[in-house]
Amino acid sequence: MSHHHHHHPGGDGSTSRKLTIATVATGLFVIAEAIVGFRSNSLALVGDALHNFTDAIALVLALAAFRIERRPATSSKSYGYHRAGVLAAFINAGTLVAFTLYIFVEAAQRLRSPERVNSLAMLVTAGVALALNAAITLSLRREGARDLNIRAATLHMLGDAVSSAAVIVAALLIRASGHSLWDPAASVLIGIGILWSSWGVLREAVNLLLEGTPSGIDPGEVTRSIASIEGVFGVHHLHIWALGPSRPALSCHLMVGDVPVRSAQALLDQVNTILSSRFQIAHSTIQFEFANCEADDPCEVRSVK
Repeated sequence: MSHHHHHHPGGDGSTSRKLTIATVATGLFVIAEAIVGFRSNSLALVGDALHNFTDAIALVLALAAFRIERRPATSSKSYGYHRAGVLAAFINAGTLVAFTLYIFVEAAQRLRSPERVNSLAMLVTAGVALALNAAITLSLRREGARDLNIRAATLHMLGDAVSSAAVIVAALLIRASGHSLWDPAASVLIGIGILWSSWGVLREAVNLLLEGTPSGIDPGEVTRSIASIEGVFGVHHLHIWALGPSRPALSCHLMVGDVPVRSAQALLDQVNTILSSRFQIAHSTIQFEFANCEADDPCEVRSVK
């Protein structure tokens, strides 16, 4: 049996610094926006503040997970702490869904009984929120493309930038029409946006926690690619999962017939090259079986050479 693992270096220091700055800035703004929201009696602004609060939690969890998952493996945790990032993404997306329910309930009450709001305070505060969240989203977009945990936090910020824009539109409509119904209406749109932004991350996080195949990897295609290698007569017991965000792993049995043991390393190198280059799978555990597939345990693919 052969085990293969390759570590991908990255800009850990830069990412950690960006997350730290974003967390502090968001935390300070949450306090200011909540105060203005309550004083101006704006549900949309309070909702945006609460959304920003979940953003702050998301960034704290992302920062903690980013550092924890890079701790070295131990004898009791042989895979290390990579799953910390997946767990953080799951918690982040779950809090967004729970927060949305609160927004919908409050908005329904306001639609039945509209209340006066300070549209100028809404306009100014939401404008600052939009600028802050847009800046943080842009600064983390590259890291989010590689890491599910950071992507979840970035989606929080993107979702709040959109909700801030909705608050701005609502404030302008209130000032133009004099009707405060635009405030809870904007809250409903914010809630819908939150659900849309969090669903994809929640689904992927649940899939990874349940040891599902990471999105973007087709097990059938992986099997066919391995079976196409000269000297491989079949592939079975193939499993693909993820140790953490963007860290897919694979284990399988390869039927190699009567191959000399000294040739096994060259064959293994070909398999790992295909896994790494085509599917970005750098962690693999492969067992060679120097026999043909049994009738009661057929290979998933049997290639004819």
